[in-house]
Amino acid sequence: MDATLGLGGHAAAIAAAIGVQGELIGFDRDPVAFASSQARLEKLEGKPKLRLWNAAFSEAAKEIAPHSLDGMLADFGVSSLQLGEASRGFSFQAEGPLDMRMDTRSGETAEQVVNQEDENELADLIYEFGEERRSRRIARAIVRARPIHTTAELARVISAASGTMKFEKGKHQIHPATRTFQAIRIRVNRELEEIEALLGMAPQLLKRGGRLVVISFHSLEDRLAKDALREGARQQVWDVLTKKPVTAGDDEMERNPRARSAKLRAATRL
Repeated sequence: MDATLGLGGHAAAIAAAIGVQGELIGFDRDPVAFASSQARLEKLEGKPKLRLWNAAFSEAAKEIAPHSLDGMLADFGVSSLQLGEASRGFSFQAEGPLDMRMDTRSGETAEQVVNQEDENELADLIYEFGEERRSRRIARAIVRARPIHTTAELARVISAASGTMKFEKGKHQIHPATRTFQAIRIRVNRELEEIEALLGMAPQLLKRGGRLVVISFHSLEDRLAKDALREGARQQVWDVLTKKPVTAGDDEMERNPRARSAKLRAATRL
């Protein structure tokens, strides 16, 4: 099972490995990403049986028989498609509407969170989900600047509140809006709840000897994975294969700069 199909890169590699005798189950709640990965997988020669759902991976337990999976992969990162399309509102690199929903068919938008959230609650979520130490100052600035409608507007407000209006690319420093955008995106998509659901259901879905592999991109995601595997090992549910997370080497980071923050953890079902 690929719990996060994205554009189908991981799923295509899995399909090639398991071949026509295998079965590949896939989920993605983003309708655009799902359509792209579905089309890519359907075109593969010698592909396995495909069962694909345009749904969040928290729905997996309802669709998969207990202890039926040989392997489960989840890449928790935001896809290049989402980051690269300004109209999705995930990135401050280009002006777009404040949306940030992975499933654009329903749910609260980032614009609603930014313009309707109480100042204290806004500060709390920026601190908790963004690990941003200037959360109070940023939340106060956002409330004073309302209404805010675009990603560029929000980025300017955050940069001014942070006292860092100028940002030089290529100097290994993150943009002052990075953590706040992350926090709002996590809130909009309930990302940590989704990860907890996946980690909680994995032991019930995997066969004995089945493999779980997760890839995280920030400390909140990685902490959930690390703690779940550690507790599972204590209860003799998991044999943890990665005492420390696997990270990208220099060659991979040069080919794909976004890999620099990726951490992979893996475990076998006991």
